[in-house]
Amino acid sequence: MHRLIFIILICFIMPVMAESSLPDDLIPIPEVPELSELPDLPELAEPPPLPPDLELDPELEPQITIIKRGEDTIEEHRIGGELYMIKVIPRIGFPYYLVRNRSRGLDNHPGEPGNNISAPMWRILEF
Repeated sequence: MHRLIFIILICFIMPVMAESSLPDDLIPIPEVPELSELPDLPELAEPPPLPPDLELDPELEPQITIIKRGEDTIEEHRIGGELYMIKVIPRIGFPYYLVRNRSRGLDNHPGEPGNNISAPMWRILEF
């Protein structure tokens, strides 16, 4: 019982002690202007062009192949013809991803099936 009272007292005393030790030369934060007070930004008709030496390479664009198997959908993602990710969309449940392992040099058994694929991954949060 005494420990509980002690913990409660500490919880109330610590913020009071923290406020009492503020420096005297603090400057308040300026007020944020209202949206109507902000200057208007110029509208862009089209995005600026890419620099001439940075043209888009169609070989680096991902190629997505969609395969229907029964009621499931499988998307194979390739770059440069090399498969790097598979997205499986089942009829019931959430989609999951199979991604190629990035640690190629650590393969102990190259003939073992599924050695080059990571465990299935589900998207937890999406913004």
